[in-house]
Amino acid sequence: MNEPLDPDPGTLEHRHTGTVTDDDTVGYRGVTACSAVGISYRQLDYWARTGLVIPSVRDASGSGTQRLYSFRDLVVLKVVKRLLDAGVSLQNIRKAIEALRSRGVGDLAGITLISDGTTVYECRSPEEVVDLLQGGQGVFGIAIGGAFKEIEGSLSQLPAEPAGAPAEMPTIGGGAVEDELAARRARRRAG
Repeated sequence: MNEPLDPDPGTLEHRHTGTVTDDDTVGYRGVTACSAVGISYRQLDYWARTGLVIPSVRDASGSGTQRLYSFRDLVVLKVVKRLLDAGVSLQNIRKAIEALRSRGVGDLAGITLISDGTTVYECRSPEEVVDLLQGGQGVFGIAIGGAFKEIEGSLSQLPAEPAGAPAEMPTIGGGAVEDELAARRARRRAG
């Protein structure tokens, strides 16, 4: 089975103790990364060669060398895979990651991304979400729970009536009127 390696190519392979580490003292070969993330080796190789996700422990440096990915690299690979699964194009994923890197976000594993299947948003805080594909334009979200509490608070101050109670229809000239527009028409006709 594939096992993590020391980043020093001169040391021997060692067994991982079963605990996950997120430092760069342990690296995972490409085949292990593919298995952990659920992507093909071809995808992994392409993403590394094009700079989408470059292995931070050790990049390939010629024929016969192995790339080694850190735990955090695997997290970023998994996020890319999930965005692809959600329908976001690789081109848009690349733009989003480039936007983050250009802003100086070095640790992509430490951020929260949201997607609607078309674009990618960075969630900076519960109040701030940024569209990474539209030049960092701010967007807003509506927390349904917050709206629920707001309406609940407003309704506590307002009257309510039982649903089974008969509706009182406004009357004009002795006849029932169904709505405001009908009431205006009836007034015009009555003179």
